[in-house]
Amino acid sequence: MNPVNYLYLAALLFTIGATGVLIRRNAIVVFMCVELMLNACNLAFVAFSRMHGNLDGQVIAFFTMVVAAAEVVVGLAIIVSLFRSRHSASVDDASLMKL
Repeated sequence: MNPVNYLYLAALLFTIGATGVLIRRNAIVVFMCVELMLNACNLAFVAFSRMHGNLDGQVIAFFTMVVAAAEVVVGLAIIVSLFRSRHSASVDDASLMKL
């Protein structure tokens, strides 16, 4: 399979994720769309790495996955805190958490 097809798939996944972030109001769905965008970037990094014949893109994709794992921990903690205080996971209610 041609590596360009993987780049098309990465662009499609990133577009779906960006659309979800802009349109949806539920914090969990927005969070999952951000993760989809990160995975699309990882796919593009690995495809470019494969096209050029080096491992740089795969190393960057690995570090991106580490950062995404840390983001999951912090993001879910914020979402749980928001849900416990407001009984809703709506992004519009997030501004109410200010002191």
